[in-house]
Amino acid sequence: VFYLLPHRFRWPLLLLASYVFYASWRAEALLLLLAITLVSYLGALAIRGWPARARAILTAGILIDLGALIAFKYVNFLSASLERWLGLIPSAGAVALPELNLLLPAGLSFYTFSAVSYLVDVYRGKVEPERHLGHFALYVAFFPKIFAGPIERARTFLPQLGQRVAFPADRMAEGLYLFLWGLFKKVVIADRLGVFVDAAYGMPAYAPTVDLVVAVYFYAFQIYCDFSGYTDMARGMARLFGIDLMENFKRPYLAKSAGEFWGQRWHLSLATWFRDYMYIPMGGSRVAWPRYYFNLMAVFAVSGLWHGAGWTFVVWGALNGLYRWIELVTARLWGRLGGWLPGAKNSPLLGAVRIVLTFHLIAFAWIFFRAPSIAAAWTVITRVAGSLTMLPRMFQAYRYGPELVLSVILIAFLLLVEALDERKDLWERVRVKPTAIRWAYAYLLIFGLLIFGKWGLAQFIYMQF
Repeated sequence: VFYLLPHRFRWPLLLLASYVFYASWRAEALLLLLAITLVSYLGALAIRGWPARARAILTAGILIDLGALIAFKYVNFLSASLERWLGLIPSAGAVALPELNLLLPAGLSFYTFSAVSYLVDVYRGKVEPERHLGHFALYVAFFPKIFAGPIERARTFLPQLGQRVAFPADRMAEGLYLFLWGLFKKVVIADRLGVFVDAAYGMPAYAPTVDLVVAVYFYAFQIYCDFSGYTDMARGMARLFGIDLMENFKRPYLAKSAGEFWGQRWHLSLATWFRDYMYIPMGGSRVAWPRYYFNLMAVFAVSGLWHGAGWTFVVWGALNGLYRWIELVTARLWGRLGGWLPGAKNSPLLGAVRIVLTFHLIAFAWIFFRAPSIAAAWTVITRVAGSLTMLPRMFQAYRYGPELVLSVILIAFLLLVEALDERKDLWERVRVKPTAIRWAYAYLLIFGLLIFGKWGLAQFIYMQF
């Protein structure tokens, strides 16, 4: 139907579908989406129309957009934290601060960041204010990305709405493959791993130690397959309508450092957002080293808080910032190692060691991300650490059920696909195959979904943020 319509009627169809899709979650949340859209649309026009007051208008627009995010997501967390801090002061007595019983609208963290980036880019002159309200509304609300990103930039998304796209058979096929692969990662891998993870993290003090170890490893792949699965589905769906969304993940568990993981491979739309709109304005790396390290830690801590209103997320973000800080401090040592051992930097063995080490550091940090509290995270850590010497015997005596064995096989399959994709884009490999082979790959994915899929078990993890 989309490609049968004249070009001028396509954006209204997509906008209507986006609003209906979003309202199906919670109709009243649509009002906030409309308000953020209007504030950002009018704010950008005002920034360009009144250059003498542009900075004040930008500040007001950001405060309104982020104010909505803070009110719905962080007020109760800040209130509860302040109550606890005041309770530590004997003279303060018992303090009860008011709470807001507001349900967090789905996707709020994502579309407010898109709106803020648009206002800042207009102010900086990187993009012209969009005068077509319908196009701008679609930029904010486009249904494949609204719940969990990617966090698109206006300068890459809006120009695509003006392009006249004929029925693109090759792009449609690529979109279908992306969607199926994303769905496979979600319902076959992520939701299957989630069964083990939920059981262990539900009662970490009583779960068998081996179950906790399995849960730590499985969660690293669960959250990756869950989130990247959504992104692939969103990108695939968007391509069916002739729109390209940015690649949000680039095989993150093949990273050789925490810096590479966060800067080049994981949740790139968020990483580049914090780089462009927080880290660089704070001075980035162009300041004295104490300020530089402070900027780094601040960005990681705020990034953690963006994910959730809880101290576990702050600790998770700060821990990843600490990894990056240590890498920067020890960078000279690595440089000397390269001088002492010519060819060490390009050694496949050293590269593999760095990949394994980076994965374990990231997986350790995920414990705080997944645990319901810092106390629960500490319970997982202490129980696993206290049993390290006994783990080999524990794993020998462990009963490996078929679901666990299948889960390990699926993780191995995922890593194989990632390794192949690292060498050459998988779609480029598939695209040149005969039509029969391409259909065979698609049918294999569909059969895998039907046979091994864990349907209806859980929503996407990042939809909570």
